[in-house]
Amino acid sequence: MSSDDVRIEVNGHDADEAAVSLLEHEGWGHFTAMQVRGGRTRGLGLHLARLEAAHREIYGRALSDAEVRGRIRHALAGQPDASVRVYGYWAGLIVTVRGPQDRPHRPHSMRSVHFQRPLARLKHVGSWGQDRFREAALAAGFDEGLLVDEDGRISEGTITNVGFWRGGTVMWPDAPKLQGITMLLLQRQLTAAGVPQAEAPVRVQDLASYAGMILCNSHGWAPVGQVDDLMISQDQAFLDIIAAATDRCRWDEI
Repeated sequence: MSSDDVRIEVNGHDADEAAVSLLEHEGWGHFTAMQVRGGRTRGLGLHLARLEAAHREIYGRALSDAEVRGRIRHALAGQPDASVRVYGYWAGLIVTVRGPQDRPHRPHSMRSVHFQRPLARLKHVGSWGQDRFREAALAAGFDEGLLVDEDGRISEGTITNVGFWRGGTVMWPDAPKLQGITMLLLQRQLTAAGVPQAEAPVRVQDLASYAGMILCNSHGWAPVGQVDDLMISQDQAFLDIIAAATDRCRWDEI
């Protein structure tokens, strides 16, 4: 299966046209995205907790971890490596399976845009503004959009979290943002390794004072080498720390 092909199941059955329309147009859904390798994924417990919390907040109903795992396994149909999304809707669970994807480790570029995702703590569908600004960044030759407020305070990328390096400390933006699974896993591993971390306001106009910047999401992580027309320096020690933290993240059987 290539990354462009997609298999969709709704409540454990092949999706019909109505279900696909629901996936494309229903605005109340929430989801989580993961990379599967050898039938395993990183941070499975965090994915399950995200789905449970969002489903309770949006629909007032619980989700069974066993049901979610069973739906993923069924949709995978024995495929060992894949990109998987699990969507929670009022009508049930939708699972999509595509070919596996990894983020290239080359330096990425980001274009700052004035936008804040509504209910940023939720990984929800139907965020038209978020998608529009990402497409605009890509069209302008950048790899990703960087969301900032009217004062330049950074929150997150359009589909990524961002982290920074200054004075031997990993800095995470103190702003409304999604608690991304990869970011949470990195934070967990950095804490275990004794690497200092802090959450503080980071403004785009102050980026020259930082010695490194990364972005991360379910596809992995990469250094950020440019924001708008500013070239971002990268301390190799920072990149080595992030790489080591990633390598220590275990793969959980689904």
